[in-house]
Amino acid sequence: MLEISDIHVEANSTKILNGVTLQIKPGEIHVLMGPNGSGKSTLTSTLMGHPNYECTHGKIVLDTIDITEAEPHERSREGLFVAMQYPTEVPGVNLMNFLRLAYNARQPESKQLPVFKFKRLFKEKLDFLGMSEDFMNRNLNEGFSGGEKKKAEILQLAVLEPKYAILDETDSGLDVDALRIVFEGVQKTISEYKKMGVLIITHYERIFDYISPDHVHIMKDGKIITSGGMELVKHIHEKGYE
Repeated sequence: MLEISDIHVEANSTKILNGVTLQIKPGEIHVLMGPNGSGKSTLTSTLMGHPNYECTHGKIVLDTIDITEAEPHERSREGLFVAMQYPTEVPGVNLMNFLRLAYNARQPESKQLPVFKFKRLFKEKLDFLGMSEDFMNRNLNEGFSGGEKKKAEILQLAVLEPKYAILDETDSGLDVDALRIVFEGVQKTISEYKKMGVLIITHYERIFDYISPDHVHIMKDGKIITSGGMELVKHIHEKGYE
């Protein structure tokens, strides 16, 4: 499992997380909600090893391996993936080539794919997600709309097949049609790789039209204050986080 044990995190000498504990087992879907400034995105950055966030207490364990002090690329190779809220535009870097290098970096030498075999895999994933083949010839998020950037994140998720995926407000900034396409892709990917553990961070209830979580958590003031099921979502809708 991905086990987060009593982590405390600071950034620029300001304490942000105040003892977050969470366990995500293979195949489980967790949703994390909470008001702005509660620490949700800080948790994402901490899990992926962002250098601006210092974990001062606690630990993060991925399938018995302590990754608390690991570099981001080491966490990725162990099977952790983050779909970013604001994907970075990288001019001149072809999306398919970028993903081929990332894919091969996770594989033993005997399973690494040459260009033509990876191209076949890439096209299979595009077809699987119902995405345009135009993505084969485009650069990483260069000139992408907001919806296209989020689709590209889900494409990366499908290609890399991580053990654990964190989707950091992937629904933000999407119109109704883009939201449907992106989260139908998320649901298809989760259904295809049933052992993938997923943490979805969101503000919006509309994702529940496409995702049925096993657990819902509410974060406030840098800690998870309660956990449950869809009854928490209903409570928030009716009464807010207070």
